[in-house]
Amino acid sequence: MPIVGIKATRRQQLINATLESVAEFGLQNTTINSISRLAGMSSGIISHYFGGKQGLIEAAVKQLLDELKQALLERAGTGDIPPQQRLMMIVEANFTEFQRSRPATKSWLSFWAQAMHDPALARLQHINNRRLISNLRYSFRQLLSDEAAGAAARQTAAMIDGFWLRSALSSQPETDFQAAEALCKQFIDDLLRQNGVNSCH
Repeated sequence: MPIVGIKATRRQQLINATLESVAEFGLQNTTINSISRLAGMSSGIISHYFGGKQGLIEAAVKQLLDELKQALLERAGTGDIPPQQRLMMIVEANFTEFQRSRPATKSWLSFWAQAMHDPALARLQHINNRRLISNLRYSFRQLLSDEAAGAAARQTAAMIDGFWLRSALSSQPETDFQAAEALCKQFIDDLLRQNGVNSCH
């Protein structure tokens, strides 16, 4: 009789091992053997749970996406939060300790590069982009016109992604990530003030 929860535990261990392997060897050099070795499991387990390397890579990307989603939910919850404050929380969710970690940054960079050649990863990246802009637009629409909110959401998303990318590639990532988060928040402050809206930040 199978132990309850063992499948979920093994799946998570394999996903964690995939992120570690991508961080250490890169996506192209990550193999079923490198993942299974880091996970301390047989290579056959990967095929059993994920159908192969591709399925596991996609599961690892979904893990990164879910971390972003959960980070925002932990901050915003279901309470009645002012839109200005929620915008700041969206920025914070993209610059959490996890999203600044070596496995996460190297994995994101590898996945982004591969998404140009892999339709499944490209679809997941599109989901990520759409979710970020949607979250930003939702808050901006409570403060600005629909047209202005759409433009503000796209601009802010570009700022978050751009600063995150520059920080991830920096020789001093921790310092730059902290500065990047502050600059993104300042951008939102300035944008709202230009539109006659007071910021709570």
